[in-house]
Amino acid sequence: MRARDWSTTHLGPIADWPQHLKSAVTLMLPADAQIVLFWGAEFIALYNDAYAPTIGDKHPKALGRPARESWTELWDDLEPLLRRVLETGETVSAKDRPFYIERHGYPENVYFDISYSPVRSDTGEIGGVLCIVSETTERVVAQAELAKAQERLTLALSAAGMVGTFDWHVQSDTFYSDARFAEMFSVDAEKGVKGAPLAEYLAGLYPEDVERIAKAVDHAVKNRERYVQEYRVMKKGGDVRWVEARGECLYDRDGKPDRFVGVVVDVTSQKNAQERQRLLAREADHRVKNIFANFHSLISLSARSARTPQEMAQALRGRMDALLRAKDLIRPGIMGTEHESERTTVDALVRTVLQPYEDGSPNRIIVSGPKVPVGAKSVTGLALALHETATNAVKYGALSLPNGSIHVTWDANQDDFHLEWDEIGGPIIEARPQSRGFGTILTERSVTSELRGKIEHDWRRNGLKLTLSVPLKQLAG
Repeated sequence: MRARDWSTTHLGPIADWPQHLKSAVTLMLPADAQIVLFWGAEFIALYNDAYAPTIGDKHPKALGRPARESWTELWDDLEPLLRRVLETGETVSAKDRPFYIERHGYPENVYFDISYSPVRSDTGEIGGVLCIVSETTERVVAQAELAKAQERLTLALSAAGMVGTFDWHVQSDTFYSDARFAEMFSVDAEKGVKGAPLAEYLAGLYPEDVERIAKAVDHAVKNRERYVQEYRVMKKGGDVRWVEARGECLYDRDGKPDRFVGVVVDVTSQKNAQERQRLLAREADHRVKNIFANFHSLISLSARSARTPQEMAQALRGRMDALLRAKDLIRPGIMGTEHESERTTVDALVRTVLQPYEDGSPNRIIVSGPKVPVGAKSVTGLALALHETATNAVKYGALSLPNGSIHVTWDANQDDFHLEWDEIGGPIIEARPQSRGFGTILTERSVTSELRGKIEHDWRRNGLKLTLSVPLKQLAG
């Protein structure tokens, strides 16, 4: 600054500078802060040693020259800020403000904390803009990279089912966790960072699991054992998830419990798969028993109506073939091989399921109703419900006696499909069944879960009346 011949610049010799300019420069030059002063209408650039590295190759050429010449590439961005201060007298500040600059021979996006304020004379006249800046590019870039890394880690942990980590400070009862962990337990993310009592996290557990988990934690702490537990958490909105927690307690030099640390993994998918396997196993066992019950009924039915062994064999083969066709209606849904193009009607479905139990009598099985389409996604559920109801009728209901009969009727309005299954002539029903067999449970699950419908059982003395209702769109889907 002293060595430069300022008489050749727009500012002229230093001796002729106004006092408020001299004072601003005197304060600026020895400061450790990065400071640049843009003076006058041309915004002549004056800056200190701390600021020089922030403009790279622009120094020293920029010193004493109009800002437009040295900051050409960002002038459209910089000029409005400077003129705002110069013309209005207000201070402009910002954190991590981005700028586009070419300071090392190539373009860069850089970031600064800035404070632009007016430099006034004794009379209040604004002569220039004093800019105190601090480059934050390294920190901003590091934060961005950290955020990306955290995002990648979160995705990786999510793919692995990881909920998060926890760190419980036992003596102060302060439980720390990451945001994902806190959210799973319906605790505010801020509390996860700042800490909260263990009880707030236990409150997010499924009510039936709270006592067991509290005792398991206490046991692990007292007995210095590793902690491994599976339990349910109830998220806001009622969603229930299964998690597995693993951890251990760390102790201080005096042997007192200090910190209890660990991780929690979401195992809902595994639990659902296990439940499905268990259900399929029960279903397979149930079906095997039903097959034998059906065979017994078909043999008895064929024997009653046949006049010769040949007629009995022919009738039995025909009924077994019909039973296999009914089974085929159910198999695709179990095997997961439905096709969108596969469609049938309620009439075809009912007749296929009930055909094995026809004995030639016109009143044995009566079905009636309009032509209602059944889509591939619904055929399994409806076929299964009809098949299980027919099987129960063979074992306990109207089809278990020679004179029993079944009437199946249905209709449909604009929104819903309705079906009635009416049994008469079977064993007298003295009272409603006290327990629900697996077949009944399977039927209800097929209607309510797969078809999104409703099913009701009316246990009349002279026979069961079953009423089924399903949204028409769901049935045709």
